[in-house]
Amino acid sequence: MPSKSKAKGNRFERECVNAALEHGLESKRAWGSDGRSLGLHAEVDMVIEEFTVQCKVRKRIAKWITPSEEIGGLHLQLVKESRGKSYVIIEMTMFLSLLSLIKKATGSMKIFQELKSQT
Repeated sequence: MPSKSKAKGNRFERECVNAALEHGLESKRAWGSDGRSLGLHAEVDMVIEEFTVQCKVRKRIAKWITPSEEIGGLHLQLVKESRGKSYVIIEMTMFLSLLSLIKKATGSMKIFQELKSQT
């Protein structure tokens, strides 16, 4: 029987795959949370279209890192490490909706291949 932590992670991965599928996006969970089962890096938990994804569940996420719910209309948070890369924190359903809209508008996900090659 897997540990409670492992079971919680597995549940979250399935939840993420199902949410992506509900948005009309191709999605697949790596067997055993091991990306090598998909021919990818071991740390990959799932794939949404062309995106490799790692899923993390924490008891609490730092308040400073999540978009404030007190500010009406705040949709995302931009964070940057000193002299490092910048990252975007966005609610998963909004991210999936954006991916879905782009896929519907362009008819494919080739735009993401171009984006990945630019990073």
